[in-house]
Amino acid sequence: MKYAIIGPGESRSFPTGDGFRQAAVGEEEADIVVFLGELVSARPDKAAVLVELGTECLGVHTGEPVEPGLETVVGFARYRNGQDDPSPLVELVRRPETNDKAVAAARDMFEAAGLTVVVCGDQAGRIVDRLVRPKYNAALRFLDEGLATQKDLDLTCKLGLGYRDGPVERVMRGGLTRHFDVTSALFEVYGTPAYAPARAAVVAAARRDGGKD
Repeated sequence: MKYAIIGPGESRSFPTGDGFRQAAVGEEEADIVVFLGELVSARPDKAAVLVELGTECLGVHTGEPVEPGLETVVGFARYRNGQDDPSPLVELVRRPETNDKAVAAARDMFEAAGLTVVVCGDQAGRIVDRLVRPKYNAALRFLDEGLATQKDLDLTCKLGLGYRDGPVERVMRGGLTRHFDVTSALFEVYGTPAYAPARAAVVAAARRDGGKD
């Protein structure tokens, strides 16, 4: 599948210099259009239209129910911890009304690029962030409570659970302000205490934003 990339904006999934971006073709040649940092619009002559998501739902871009002509729009996000290199995992997001052939075309495109694809329903945060953010919050709260040192918490998870890196090490490397932004967005949607940003993330965000008003 040939694809075109629309939008000059920076992308968490495919930063400047990424091979996926370099392999894009002009829109007239493309079977698929990938929107990065621009408002999605219908392309009835294309097999699929992709839009990169942050924490938001695909419905923000397609409407609920999906607006006529936007049934081929598929959301996506490539998992990336902070400014680490993007992982091989791409989460594809579909609405109930999303065209099956569009989802299949998007999967084929990403897999041809050497990426691993999972398909999920249209929920804020998708699979990865909804799973890992509460774990990061719990680990940070354990530090606050004096349960263990960061070294011991991370070592326990690596040796006991087989993690490649510990949760505190990982969330710190990804950035506490990034963690604050993601968990705040999820907490606003779901209202679940597990998503409420831990104290360390709240402090980091306040310092980034200039402290108290």
